[in-house]
Amino acid sequence: MSGQGSASGPPPTEAAKAPATTSATAPAAAAAAAATSTSATPATPAQASESTPATPAPASSPPATTEDAAATAESARASASPAQPGGILPASHWANQPEEEEEFDDGDSAYGGDAASSTASLSASILEYRTVHGRTFHSERGNAQSWNPNDPQHDESMDILHHVSTLMQDGRLQLADLDDGIQKILDVGCGTGIWAIDFADQYPGAEVIGVDISPSQPQWIPPNLKFEVDDITQPWTYAPDSFDYIHMRWLIGAIPDWFGLFKEVYKTLKPGGIFESKEASALITSDDGTVTPATALGQWGQLFTEAGRKFGRTFRVIEDRLQQRAMEAAGFVDIKVVDMKTTLGSWPADPKYKEIGQYARLALEQDVEGFTVYVLSTAFNWTREEIAVYAAHFRRELRSPNYHPYYAQRVVIGRKPY
Repeated sequence: MSGQGSASGPPPTEAAKAPATTSATAPAAAAAAAATSTSATPATPAQASESTPATPAPASSPPATTEDAAATAESARASASPAQPGGILPASHWANQPEEEEEFDDGDSAYGGDAASSTASLSASILEYRTVHGRTFHSERGNAQSWNPNDPQHDESMDILHHVSTLMQDGRLQLADLDDGIQKILDVGCGTGIWAIDFADQYPGAEVIGVDISPSQPQWIPPNLKFEVDDITQPWTYAPDSFDYIHMRWLIGAIPDWFGLFKEVYKTLKPGGIFESKEASALITSDDGTVTPATALGQWGQLFTEAGRKFGRTFRVIEDRLQQRAMEAAGFVDIKVVDMKTTLGSWPADPKYKEIGQYARLALEQDVEGFTVYVLSTAFNWTREEIAVYAAHFRRELRSPNYHPYYAQRVVIGRKPY
């Protein structure tokens, strides 16, 4: 997750023209490495590889002020803290950091959303939610394990991220080329249901099914859409060769076997059917060195990566090229890879990336606790108070103009042979 800039990049008035670029499967390894680079020296437009999206320039270089000196001092204090394996700072580190006056950038945004509710007649067991530090999660069902809460506050954040996704894709719900006469669609891990609802509105003649482990979808939906509650990590019960298009998004940290999951997708698609997988990296970085491992932003990815190792459900889907590898192993052909950078905050000079950054920041800062509570409490035994302290530091850095963060996202599209 990063937005970046430096003196060697484009001038402040330039904008990144191409946020997303495509690459064939063969150079995907290079794309993965480029997308997750944390080099302090950004590539200029002439240096950027064909498979790596250009990063927008910041509105201005970070000012050399007392705030910078404070950041340097904070980094020095962090280096003195006893780090855990993997470079993870303990919860006590954040409690020992002094409170500093927040410095806000010029971003503002507006968003309105409705609380989600159940869509169908569901058994009582499905609605017996687990509670972690006051936040609710899906009921115990099969082998499912989602680290995202299913309460209205978090649903709102996920709906904002859906808006970010469409902004990044220039208003498109998907990047796959689909026929207007497409008949049957499956949205795997549909979450709040917002993507499936928009897709059903866009294709009123198609039958759309959204499936998720948690019944957090709205009640009023298009007539050609229905939602189902199921554990997608178990063998699927859909008829083989029954869907024209399967869409899957943001399942990092929830899947124990990506190769097995993609085989289920392959089996369920019709010959010639299209599969589109979109995932995000957990690593928040920068190309100008403003996000360091000692910052709350820099610790985010390290915490999630180590939690995924402990859970047996990796957050390194992009870094390990799991989408491409699992598609190839399942038998998909004509595989296409699209890499993107999701800026966080108002620092980009490019108006498009500035808007993306404002909404992406809003999605995170309005529910930092929701995104982290399961991971930090379950994998690291952090208390509710310790999580709140870390969240306060994370929000402060998100709002500061002295950091230029972004994170990577990747779309991989494949076709089942005829």
